[in-house]
Order: sequence, then C-alpha cells, then structure tokens
Amino acid sequence: MLLFFILGLLVHFVFFTSIFDIYFTSPLVHGMTPQFTSLPPPARRLVLFVADGLRADSLYELDENGNSRAPFIRNIIMHEGSWGISHTRVPTESRPGHVALIAGFYEDVSAVAKGWKENPVEFDSLLNESKYTWGWGSPDILSMFAKDVSGDHVFIHTYDADDEDFGAHDVTKLDTWVFDNVKEFFRAARNNQSLFSKLNEEKIVFFLHLLGIDTNGHAHRPSSREYKDNIKIVDAGIKEIVSMFKHFYGNDGKTAFVFTADHGMTDWGVHGAGHPSETLTPFVTWGAGIKYPQNVSTQQFEDAFLKEWKLENWKRQDINQADIAPLMASLIGVPFPLNSVGILPLDYLNNTDLFKAESIFTNAIQILEQFKVKMTQKKEVTLSFLFTPFKLLSESKQHNILRKARSYIKQRKYDEAKPSRLLQYSFVAIGVLVAFFLLIQAYPWTYYIYCLLPVPIWYAVLREFQVIQDLVASLLSCPPSHFVGYLLVSTLGIEVLVLSFFYRYMLTAGLIAFAGWPFITQLWTRAKRTSLNWIFFSLLLAVFPLMPVVGRKPDISLVMTAGLLVLLLSLFVVASLTKRKDSFVNEELLLHLLQMLSMVLSMYVVYSTDNSLLKKQGLPLINQIISWIILASSFVLPLLSPPILFERLFSILLSLMSTYILLSRGYEALFPLVLSCLMFAWIHMEQETLQQSGVSCKQKINSIQFIYNTDLTQFRQLCLDDIRRAFFLVFFLVTAFFGTGNIASVNSFDVTSVYCFLTVFSPFIMGALMMWKILIPFVLVMCAFEAVQLTTQLSSKGLFLMVLVISDIMALHFFFLVRDYGSWLDIGTSISHYVIVMSMTMVLVFLNGLAQLLTTKKLTLCGKPKSHLI
Repeated sequence: MLLFFILGLLVHFVFFTSIFDIYFTSPLVHGMTPQFTSLPPPARRLVLFVADGLRADSLYELDENGNSRAPFIRNIIMHEGSWGISHTRVPTESRPGHVALIAGFYEDVSAVAKGWKENPVEFDSLLNESKYTWGWGSPDILSMFAKDVSGDHVFIHTYDADDEDFGAHDVTKLDTWVFDNVKEFFRAARNNQSLFSKLNEEKIVFFLHLLGIDTNGHAHRPSSREYKDNIKIVDAGIKEIVSMFKHFYGNDGKTAFVFTADHGMTDWGVHGAGHPSETLTPFVTWGAGIKYPQNVSTQQFEDAFLKEWKLENWKRQDINQADIAPLMASLIGVPFPLNSVGILPLDYLNNTDLFKAESIFTNAIQILEQFKVKMTQKKEVTLSFLFTPFKLLSESKQHNILRKARSYIKQRKYDEAKPSRLLQYSFVAIGVLVAFFLLIQAYPWTYYIYCLLPVPIWYAVLREFQVIQDLVASLLSCPPSHFVGYLLVSTLGIEVLVLSFFYRYMLTAGLIAFAGWPFITQLWTRAKRTSLNWIFFSLLLAVFPLMPVVGRKPDISLVMTAGLLVLLLSLFVVASLTKRKDSFVNEELLLHLLQMLSMVLSMYVVYSTDNSLLKKQGLPLINQIISWIILASSFVLPLLSPPILFERLFSILLSLMSTYILLSRGYEALFPLVLSCLMFAWIHMEQETLQQSGVSCKQKINSIQFIYNTDLTQFRQLCLDDIRRAFFLVFFLVTAFFGTGNIASVNSFDVTSVYCFLTVFSPFIMGALMMWKILIPFVLVMCAFEAVQLTTQLSSKGLFLMVLVISDIMALHFFFLVRDYGSWLDIGTSISHYVIVMSMTMVLVFLNGLAQLLTTKKLTLCGKPKSHLI
C-alpha cells in the first residue's frame, strides 16, 4: 500500500508539473542578426512617457464642464501630432505591457512560473539597441530593462519601493518626483561636460515612467477625483518637460515624443484581464518624423468614442501595442528589437516613401529572422523524415518574396513592397523502444519521464488483475437499474463539480440539491431538527455563489455585521457551555473571552483603518500591530481549548474568523460563518446516517473527543455512503475556493483586503495574506471533516483513494482545457483549474495534517505539560 501511495504521489507530481513544460515553454529564440535601415532617421532622440494604468477614455473625454483633463495633450492632437488608441493585449499588467511597448512582443507564457517582476528569459529591447538611455520612475519597471543589457549605456533613477503606498495621502508624488528629477538632471548636465556630450549624441532615449495614475486607480478607482486630478498633474508635467527639451536642444526639431500607457483599468480598480477599459489605452506622438494632425470629415469606427470625445474631425489611427516598438526604433534609426513581432505603423511616419518602404522591408526581414532561427532549432532535434517545413514560407518562397520586395523598391513601386504510442505486450521491450526512440531524436529529459512513466504504472495495474476481475464481477452482480442509477448520479455529480469551476452558480444548484438530501432518505422523519438546520444553512450558503466577485463593491457594514453575529454566537455558546458543564470556569472561560476580545479588536481595526484611509491618513501603526498579533494568535489560541469535538471546532472558528474579518471588505466576511454552521449540521447529519445504516457504535457528539490516530480502517470497511461523504468533501472544498469569487484569476484579488496589515506595496506579503484568506474556509472544511471521520469511523486511506478517483476524473477534463493563449485571466484560470484538481490529493494530505494539529494538539497554560489523548 505504501508503494502505491508513493507511486501515486509521484505520478500526480509529474502530471502536475508537466503542463508547465508542455504549454509554458518560452517561444522566444536567440541568435538573430540585428536589422536596421541605412537611411538617416528623422530624430536624434526619443522621449517616451508611459502613464501607468491610464485608460483611453479617461484621457480623451471631456469633463462635466466640457473641458479637457489634459489640455496640453489635446492641443498636441489638434495642432502638432498624431493620435489613436493603443490596443493592448492580455494580460494587462505592467510588466507585459512595458515589454510590448519597448521590446515589441507580447507576454511570454513562460512568465507564469516566473512572477510578474522578473524577465522569464533574456530579450532584446529598444533601450538595449539605443546608444544611451536614461530612465526615471518605479524600480519594478526600470530595473527590468536595465538588467542584462549589453554594455553600460542604460542609466536608471528610481524612488524607493516603499513610496508605492496605496494608502499614502498623496500618491501623485510618484509622478512629480519623476518630473522634478528629470529637470534637475538636465540642469546638472550643463555643468557636466561628459554628461552633456552624451546627451547630444544621436540614437538616445529618455524614458519617464509615471506610476501615480495606476496607484490612485487601485486605491480610489478610475472614477475618483484623485485619479482624474492625477491626469491633470501628468499633463502639466509633460508640458514642462517638453518645453525643457526644446530649450535644452535649441529647438533643433530632432526630438520625437511618444505618450501612451501600459494598460488601462476596470471601474473597480483592477487590471489583468481583457475588458475594453483595460485594453484600450491612449497613444499620442509628435515631433521629429511624425505626421501632423489630419483633418477629416468622416471616420469609420465601430465604437462611438470619437463623438463622445469631440474628436470627430481629427484623424484617429489605432495601433497595436507591440507596433510602438518598431515605430520608436524607426524614428531614431536603431535596429528593431530582435524579438519584436510588431509591424511598423507607416501612417504615423512623416517621411519619404523610400524611407517607409526600406523601413517596412527591414521590419519584415527582422520578423523572418525569428522564424528561420525557430525552424532551424526544430529541424536540428527532429528526424529528417519527420520534419515538415511550413510550406507557405519554404526557403524558395522566402527568397522569392524578398527578391520581389527589393525589386519593387528599386523600381520605386513602394506600395507593392510591403499521446504517445504505447504497445501493451512486453513492458520491458516497450520501455527500451521508447527510450531509444527519444534518444536518437535528442529530446529533453522531461520527455523520458512523460513517455516512460506509464510503463510501470500499467505494469502495476495489470499485476492486480485479480482485484480488477473481482471489481468487474461485483458490478455485474449488481441489479442493472441500480448500477445505471449509481453511474448516472456519479457522472452528474462530477460534471457539476467541473462546471462549477466555470459557472459559480452551479455551486448554488449543488447546494440546493444537497438541501433535498433529508427528503430522499429517512433522515427527515428521524431527525427533523438536524434536517432543518442542514436545509436552512445549505440554502443560505447557496446564496454566496450568486453574489458578485469579492472586492468590486466593498461594504464595511457587512464586515461589522459578520463580527457582531460571531460575538452573539459566542455569547450563546459560552452561556450554554456554562450551564452544561460545572467545570467550565477559569481557563476555558478566559480563553473564550480572549477570543471574543480578539474579534472585537478585529472589528475596531477594520472600522478604524477604513476611516483613516478614507481621510488619507494612512494605516495607523497601532492598527497594524494589533492585526499582526491577532493573526499570530489565531494559530495558538485553538490549541489551548479542550479537545472535545464541539468546543475545539468552535474555538478554531473564533480564531480564524478574527483573522478573516481583518482580511474582508464586504459580504465575504459572512461566508466562513455560514459555511461553519453548515459543517456543524453536516457532522450531526452524518452521525444520524451512520446509525440509520445499522452501525451500533453511535456516540453523543458532546462527549466525543478528538484523538490522534493514523488510520481508522480497523473499525469498518468502506460502503456506498463513504463515496457520498468523499464527494461532499470535494464539493465543500470547491465551494470554499469559489464561493465568493474566482480565486483562479489574479483579476479577482482585491489588494485593499490586506490594508489592515500593510499598505506599502509588497507582493509577497500581500500575496501570502490573500492566500491565507482563501485557505481559511478550506481549513474550516477540513477540520469539520476530521470530526466526520471521527464520528463515522471513516478510513483516512479510503478517503484518500476516493478523493483521488474523483479529482483524477475532473483532471481529465481540465488537462485538455489548459490554454497557452488569451488573457492572463483565461490562461491563469485554465492553469489554476488543472492545478487545483491535480494537487487536491497532495494538498489534502498536507491540510489533513494541519487539521489534525488544530484539532488534536493540546497546549496548557501555567507550565502544565502538553498532552495527547490516545
């Protein structure tokens, strides 16, 4: 049994990691030759302004008085340059957005395992190709492009990471810091001959990253006064910087300016998915090499933005975000970034037809170089008779296309230029054959694992042929109607679980079906009070999946309501225990009062912090200290309570709810309370079911104590009800995950939920806190199931095997639904779904151990020895 257990864990671990190797290997290639046109560029220098998190409509629309929030940029649109909407791609995050802008390629899917701050692989960028680059702004963005550049020519100036504080009184300082430091930099350059010489070179770039708008959007939402006022500050700052550049360079007309954003933002202050508010960003460019405004009478666009923005008479030229990189490279005459897939937008260029034709021809060769390197790499590791070249770009056709394009340019016709196979006979022979086949093709070592792992698995399965034969005989002996009924119910239940990952309301449907469980059994007649509790809390919990995703509509009053309900429930429990137990004094009473005090403090901290942040006074230090103390104590206080089933579970609920209140912003604060009430009802229902099935060892729940036991197989064998219990467990675990939102999506996380602990941006600490918030309902379910196992004498090994079967069947669905294209929402969701079901059994082992620790461990005060009840 131990061998099968280890083998099972190994198999699931391999399958768990396989999707990252199969689907999320970086598509970037290296070894291309830099491509650039030999014609003189129109600009000597480029100034790039990136307003992080700026929506297109927020910049272009007029305010309620008919005035522009960005009068300088609007004047550029009408009198000096060209404009349009930059269409970003998902994931709409800062790192992939800036990579698309400056390097010309969209998100590298291998970044899913690297985190959003680091480059998944080395890549070329406009800044690397420049002669010199100076950048000012956020350390998260600028350091990314200064890392691994060839040569010492990229210079960055950043503020401290702690300044990126969502709870700060005025986050526009992130932008004014940039403008002030740029102006000081140029003032100092007049007295620094070496720097002055560099600034007068050609092919140089100035990069100004402006984070204030994004930070205000997260903290206050894009509809807020703070967000809109920040746009005005950015507009005024850009006006001053442009004036300074013209003065510094003596109005030489050799500076090109680009203003855009890396991504937009939803109305509720997040980004990452593919909503138009996230993917539509402004793009305005002017200066050397850029077309002047073009007046038009009509324009054809599917949207109504032009009329809304009062810009119908100025030609709008939309652009893909990755196309901005080749545009900027063309303006200053540097090679196109080697990994760029952007296409040069010729309509923005104010230059000769020859320059445009040569530039777009160079752009095509640069993209073709990537294809040729990729094809060569694939050809080198594939047997010649198995390699099939892409017919539309065979070597002969490549030469013909390039020859014709070059010919058109010479003739000044510029417009024309532009499962593995596994035989089940002999396992040893198959293994050798597969290994040999992989060896001669020089496949990666991971391929050996994927292809050879099924060999011992099938060998182990066929060794247990007698067990399989007995199982088949048992199924055949079952009445056909019962067999078909069990099969249909099992299939329907698993399909509901699968659909619930995509449609949260399927959880509602499942919980409503659960509410009818007492009526199809004799439980309604045997235990009406218990059945009513089960029905009521099942239906109450069924409401949560119908609610909007957590974070979009914060409501502190609901958080306070949840805290008050917990306090009222605590008072009721303390009163009932005092009446029931003569010995309920001193330590036990003190512990309950301490946990109630912890709840009161949590409510105070949430209310006080919310008021403080609304007044822009930041997070009070005392609130922060209390929050961390409550979090730490939540792991210790339950261990001080008696190991009696009900008292220990209630103590766990009180401690975890205190932490959950601190991490809540709305109705989700009620979720663990309702879930726990349903879990208590489930414990009573399962005990009634066990007695109904004829088991004579029923105990009163009030007298049952948690005990430390490795397994319970000695008590009884598995039955059909145990399959239902395993299904209930899986269903409640899924409900715990998705009951208040889609945790598989980064876009569902609301950073404001951790503001009681910290407001200074710290992705790892914030991520850990949000993950613990997600895991709290999960832990509550596992602790309750510990009680179910104890009261029904259910085997933990049997439970593991049944959950394994359910999760593996679900995993088959999600394995074929893993996506390596689309938004971070789509990609992340497909990965998360697969990861959740594949890791369910492994995580179950870990959380089962955590639940056992919380339920069976007993600590005592006043130096008394620790004890275990055995």
